[in-house]
Amino acid sequence: MTAPIGSKANPSKYDAYPNLAEDEPYFVIRAHDLLSSALVELHAYIGAGQAGAAHNKLAEIMSLTSQKAPRPSDSPKYRETFAISAAMEKWRNDQ
Repeated sequence: MTAPIGSKANPSKYDAYPNLAEDEPYFVIRAHDLLSSALVELHAYIGAGQAGAAHNKLAEIMSLTSQKAPRPSDSPKYRETFAISAAMEKWRNDQ
């Protein structure tokens, strides 16, 4: 049986990891995360310019997140996620 596409054993031909610059920040969304597939789909809709589908997917994500208590704002994981986002923006601006 072939490993699923986008997995460690069967990377996508568009897999970014081998092309990362040594100092380029990155963020991994694993299938284990309940929002993973919806977030990846949202990214694809936005990249394809499909605003209506992106809006619908975002509404679906917001519905999913309303069913679970939010992570506390002082959560180390929450703070690190924002730090990665800021590092990504800084890295792009410095290029």
